[in-house]
Amino acid sequence: MHSNQSGPSVQVIRNRAIKAIANSTEGHVPQLDDATPVIGLIDLDQIETAYQRLSSVFVGQSEILHAVACKAVPLQPLLRFYAEAGAGCEVASPGELELALAAGFTPETIVFDSPAKTMTELKRAVSLGVSMNIDNFEELERLDAIFDGQATSAQASDSVVTSARVGVRINPQSGTGTIGALSTATQTSKFGIGLADPGAREALIEAYLARPWLTQIHVHSGSQGIGLDQAAAGIDVVVELAKEVNARAAQVHGRERQITRIDIGGGLPVNFAGEDITPTFAEYRAVLEEQVPDLFDFDIITEFGRALLAKAGTILTHVEYAKTTGGRHIAMTHAGVQVATRTAYAPADWPLRVLPFTPDGNPKSAEAVPTDVAGPACFAGDLLARERMLPRLDAGDIVAVPDTGAYYFSNPFSYNLLPRVPVFGYRVGASTGDADVHSHLGERDSDGGSEQGVEFSLIRRGQSLAEVLAQSGETRLQPLITEVPKAGENGAKRQGALAPN
Repeated sequence: MHSNQSGPSVQVIRNRAIKAIANSTEGHVPQLDDATPVIGLIDLDQIETAYQRLSSVFVGQSEILHAVACKAVPLQPLLRFYAEAGAGCEVASPGELELALAAGFTPETIVFDSPAKTMTELKRAVSLGVSMNIDNFEELERLDAIFDGQATSAQASDSVVTSARVGVRINPQSGTGTIGALSTATQTSKFGIGLADPGAREALIEAYLARPWLTQIHVHSGSQGIGLDQAAAGIDVVVELAKEVNARAAQVHGRERQITRIDIGGGLPVNFAGEDITPTFAEYRAVLEEQVPDLFDFDIITEFGRALLAKAGTILTHVEYAKTTGGRHIAMTHAGVQVATRTAYAPADWPLRVLPFTPDGNPKSAEAVPTDVAGPACFAGDLLARERMLPRLDAGDIVAVPDTGAYYFSNPFSYNLLPRVPVFGYRVGASTGDADVHSHLGERDSDGGSEQGVEFSLIRRGQSLAEVLAQSGETRLQPLITEVPKAGENGAKRQGALAPN
């Protein structure tokens, strides 16, 4: 049975990885140096453990699809692990959809949730047969047009949509959490159809009755800053709606159980204040069983991201300079808004822990002083921590920022053209695990290596300066004489003809 902590063993392994990097002189261990002053680290054992915990607590008679939120981890090697483990993938853009396919998810395990799907995107999703959650009535009409255009008979229409399981996203309007920007079930949320709006409930029921291929329903009422009871209340509202649709469908059309699957979204909060994993998936399951027991009469989709990944990640950088200004100690590092965007812009909502280490990778002990841990970007708010009591940081010290495995370095922000940081996985030696099961997560191979009992593998390369420059646009203005270049098209061949004299 797993502990509900990242636990001493996880901290020990993280510290070993940091020490190995601090003393790295070999190519198979990442180096933290002038060329690479900030890196992302992922504890691969933590990734596997978290998914195992989720899978074990949602076992039941119903069919369960755990669709990992791609937006939390758009890193192909990690997504491939989830695909091979039998998970699904929740996507919200064309790029995420294609990444999910490239990572090995089959179409029937992909859930497409964008609230602004274009007609082209809808057609692509239908042709693939991915699951879709429709955001609004107008989008539902677009889908009607697609199915009408593809089908030559009512029977053919049913067969077209059977492979693409479709539902509607409901906003239960169950309230705001402590982080307004992440609260998806407010009275005026941009997501879904507000169930409490005048006439909305009956319109939704009629929409389902008119479309027998609407066989699932979606709600996402949880998120960081939302309690388990509040999330469960939102789910309960949608379960009751599903039961009402099914009763009406049986009464009016003689259909047996039209809605068979409920997508409850994700949003389990993460503890950013310490090592404890709280709340747990088991605690969430218990709340759902108590407050929404009828949920488990349906097949279920979950869409967890942060709860699966946050605790596995660490940002690692070094202190370039240390100074005191206005009586405040300031440690200038290379990790800031480009890897911790939410923390820089909304520090009260997204505080992060800071773990100081000496240059040789040992946890640092020194007099604690109020410290700002600053990033490299050119605005005053680019801070990882403000007035934090920390052992006095000096130039050359290493700063580790844990709990950043979801949404942080995996979603870079290119302010000041700061490059995308490299991401490495680490784990205990391969001799302690099953190489066949874990090979896709970077167990030792001919190029792998081990230091301090920890093995490292490459998840994503850092961005070169040439790649940064390639994102800055054309080398000269290009008058649109013939046609607009497509996204990603190299305009260099036409420069001579199109550029002004």
